[in-house]
Amino acid sequence: QVFLVESGGGLVQAGGSLRLLCAASGLTFTTYTMGWFRQAPGKEREFVALIRSTDTYADYADSVKGRFAISKNRAEDSVYLQMNTLTPEDTAVYSCAIRRGYTPKITPADYDYWGPGTQVTVSS
Repeated sequence: QVFLVESGGGLVQAGGSLRLLCAASGLTFTTYTMGWFRQAPGKEREFVALIRSTDTYADYADSVKGRFAISKNRAEDSVYLQMNTLTPEDTAVYSCAIRRGYTPKITPADYDYWGPGTQVTVSS
């Protein structure tokens, strides 16, 4: 069974940085996309960033381009999300997810496995 666990969330002042980690276990496949999504109170879950397991392909939401960076440790089936220049609008529960297969997607419904999420709060 696949398990995902996020860590690294917390409270930070505007302009600050946080680094999130998503660790996967129980993977029986090697080709997948790992994505980060976030959900703020009263809002729909939205795509943040993704990275493919087989190469360096990555994609970002327009709202985080230039501020967030996704990277992976393939040996450990883990992915990092470095978040810089945070603003209060970045406040949300951040969740990582895995989509099996080669084709990356940005829609939450296209992902097969999810972690419980980690809270990120940015104060003004």
